[in-house]
Amino acid sequence: MPYDPVCGKKVRPDSEHYYEYHGRMYYFCSEKCRKEFAYSPGRYIVEERGGGGC
Repeated sequence: MPYDPVCGKKVRPDSEHYYEYHGRMYYFCSEKCRKEFAYSPGRYIVEERGGGGC
């Protein structure tokens, strides 16, 4: 199950609260969390980086 990136709660992928950002879908427990994410997505997204090196 996906997690709400704003509050960390588990959410169902069929949630009515979702947002597409850079081709990826994010799901939320509430409209409040969805709006907070939409206002500043970069605050909640942790990009995965390739391994090795500095």
